[in-house]
Amino acid sequence: MANKTGKSRDRLTFRKSIKGYLFILPWLIGFVGIMLGPMLFSLYASFNVYNITNLMKWRGFRNYLTIFTNDNIFPTVIYNTAYYVLFSVPLAVIFALILALLLNTKVKGIGIFRTVFYVPSVLSGVAVALLWWWVFNPFGGLINNFLAIIHIQGPGWFNDPNWSKPALIVTRMWGVGGSMILFLAAFQDVPRTLYEACEIDGAKGLKKFFHITLPLISPTMLYVIVTGVIGAFQTFDNAYIISQGDGRPENSMLFYMIYLYRKAFIQGQMGYACALAWVLFVIIMIITGIQLLISRRWVYYEGGGQS
Repeated sequence: MANKTGKSRDRLTFRKSIKGYLFILPWLIGFVGIMLGPMLFSLYASFNVYNITNLMKWRGFRNYLTIFTNDNIFPTVIYNTAYYVLFSVPLAVIFALILALLLNTKVKGIGIFRTVFYVPSVLSGVAVALLWWWVFNPFGGLINNFLAIIHIQGPGWFNDPNWSKPALIVTRMWGVGGSMILFLAAFQDVPRTLYEACEIDGAKGLKKFFHITLPLISPTMLYVIVTGVIGAFQTFDNAYIISQGDGRPENSMLFYMIYLYRKAFIQGQMGYACALAWVLFVIIMIITGIQLLISRRWVYYEGGGQS
C-alpha cells in the first residue's frame, strides 16, 4: 500500500513538473533562440575574421591581443566610458534619491508631480537627444542664451572636447525617473514605528535619515547602482546622435558601444566587434562582482542582517 501511495505521488509530481515546463517552454525557446544562441555564436565569431558576407576564418586569440596591444583608439574608448560611468552613476543616484525624498510627502496633487518627474524617463531616446542638443547648442542654445543675458560667455558644450562629456552626463539626469520610483517605493516601505521610536530617543532630521532610512533602503540602492553602472557602460543613443555617430569632437564622446558599432557595421569587422563585446561583458561582470562583495559591508536586509 505504501509503495502504491509513493508511486502515485511520484506520478503526480512528474505531471506537475511537465505542466510547469510546458508553461515556461515559450520563454525557454525565446531564451535559447534569441539570447543564448546568438551569444554563443558571437563568442565563436570573436575568434575569427568575419564580416558577415564572407565565411569565417579562424584567427584564435589575435582579435583579443589586437584590442590590448595594437588598437590605439581602445585606451581613449576606455577612458571616455570610465569617465562617464564614474561621474554619471553617482550623480544619477543622488539626484533620484533627492527627488524621491521630495516626492515622498502627503500634499495635495503630489501624484501629478510624481508623474511629471517620471514621464521623461519613458520618452524616445532620439527626441531627448535632439532636445538636449538644442539646450546645449553653443550658438543660440537655451543655456548659452541665458548666460549671455548675465554677460557670461558660455562654453562650447558638445562642440568642445573639454565640455562634451560633462554636458552628456547632465543629459542622463533627465532619465532618473525610473530610479526615483524605486526609491519612492522603498521610502514608503520603511515602517513608521521605527521613526517614532527614533523620535522618542531624541533623533531628528538627518539622524533619522542616516540611521533608519538609508540602511532600510540600501537593497534598493544596491540594485539602482548595479543596474546604473551596467547601463552607463552601454550608453549609446544620446552620445551617438549628438556626436553624429563618430564620437566628435576629437573622439571625446567615442564610448565603448559607439566604437563597437563602428567596428561591426561601419568597418565590417564583425569578428573584432564580437571580441570587443565579450571584453565589455567581462569588465561588467568583474565590476558587478566587486560591487556585490562590497555590498556585504553596507547593505542591510529586513531582520537586521547584512548581505
